[in-house]
Amino acid sequence: MSRYSALIAEKMGWARKEAQDILYAAPMHDVGKIGIPDNILMKPGKLTDEEFDTMKTHPTMGAKILAESKAEILRIAQVIAISHHEKWNGRGYPQGLAGDKIPIAGRIVGLADVFDALTSKRPYKVPYPVEVAVDIIQKERGQHFDPDVADVFLENIDEFVKIKEEVGSAEDVSLADFLRSERDQTDGGT
Repeated sequence: MSRYSALIAEKMGWARKEAQDILYAAPMHDVGKIGIPDNILMKPGKLTDEEFDTMKTHPTMGAKILAESKAEILRIAQVIAISHHEKWNGRGYPQGLAGDKIPIAGRIVGLADVFDALTSKRPYKVPYPVEVAVDIIQKERGQHFDPDVADVFLENIDEFVKIKEEVGSAEDVSLADFLRSERDQTDGGT
């Protein structure tokens, strides 16, 4: 999803360094999930209202984890962490921000995160076909998503699919593919 975010930023005319910054900051968007119990994170079914309320605390926890850093990437990551679940129409969380009040980095990563979540396997769902994800994003343009960010995504869907295919080949790798080498099995390896 970081590559999706950087591609959106590039297509929106961001300078190369700014697009690179979002590439490095975006993967930290869910760092606050380290404070969410595994039984909620890995639950195969629908979350209860109480579980969802707990899940909705992860943006604030993530922002606290990343707070007060002097590193530019971590400051950008903090903005993304707190704002990536806000919605264009103001019905997101944790702050209920709407429209341009949502930082642009959060709007970009929010869309990239949704596309990635929809098209990836999760404990609670099978991956949706790209066409279904695109349809959902089109329908949520101007509601969940910034219309400009959604338009950039939709106009460049072929490039996003290409990234998905490249990344997807890595998702097919199993830990069993990484057998310990002879060197790892000697006295020095553990």
